[in-house]
Amino acid sequence: MAILESGRIHPPGLPSQNLIHVTARDAKDALWAMEEGVRCAALSAVIGELWGDPRALDFTATRRLAVAAERSGTPCWLVRLGGTANLSGARMRWRIASAPSLSNPLDARAPGLAAWDANLFRARGFPPGRWNLTHEADRFHLVAASGDRTLGEIERLSA
Repeated sequence: MAILESGRIHPPGLPSQNLIHVTARDAKDALWAMEEGVRCAALSAVIGELWGDPRALDFTATRRLAVAAERSGTPCWLVRLGGTANLSGARMRWRIASAPSLSNPLDARAPGLAAWDANLFRARGFPPGRWNLTHEADRFHLVAASGDRTLGEIERLSA
C-alpha cells in the first residue's frame, strides 16, 4: 500500500546511484529486510516504508531495529504512512508534513524551494521542537519557528 500511496523511489533524485530497492510482501518481511540491511557493512543507510499499523510493527520490532542500527552505526529510518502514533523503540520520532514553498527570489509569482513542517515530538536526550525544513543544492536546512529553541543539537544530526 505504501508504494500505491507514495510511489517508488526515483534514483536520479538521490545523491548516490548505489541503491538497493527491496519490495516486501508484508510488514514482517519488510522489517526483517531492514534489520538485515542495517547489519550489512556495505550499506550506508537503510530506509523502510510501511503503511498503516501492521501487527508486526510493535515495540519489540522497533526496538530490535534501533539496537541493530546503533550497534552497526548504520543510520536507519522507518517511514510510516497512514499510521497512528503508538509505542516505538525509535530514538527520535518525527512528524513530517508539506509546507508552503518558500518565495522565489527571482519571481514572486513562481514557486520557490520546497518546504516541509518537521515536528520532533519525541526524542531521547533532546527536547521536542518544530522546524521548517528546506532542501537546496543537496543539503537540508532547518529553520526554527519564531520563539523556538536553538538548532545546534539538531543541526549536527542533519549533517
